[in-house]
Amino acid sequence: MALVHIDGNDLVVVIEGLDKLWALKSSLTIPLANVRGATADPGIAADPKGIRAPGAHLPGVITAGTFHLDGEKVFWDVKDASKAVVIELADERYARLVLQVDDPRETVTLVENALR
Repeated sequence: MALVHIDGNDLVVVIEGLDKLWALKSSLTIPLANVRGATADPGIAADPKGIRAPGAHLPGVITAGTFHLDGEKVFWDVKDASKAVVIELADERYARLVLQVDDPRETVTLVENALR
């Protein structure tokens, strides 16, 4: 699972627990200027992931790490798709972040309010 918060002009994602091991990341810091928006999207877990490199993918159990699909890099950290949030990025290493959070609506509101 991931914790998402705003620190000044940055969106900060902290990966918790063993997810750090599976995702091979402990945190990501993205300038808010490069964040396009956020949506709660429990259906995204059914979408194609692409090629995993590096990370872990056990369908129905965990999707974590960097995935390459259609020329884009997407960072995943999801076990429970019902709590998935997608954060769209521009001019970053990743085109989007797909994260499991405690409260998807609260996280979307946090990101959207920071962008205003």
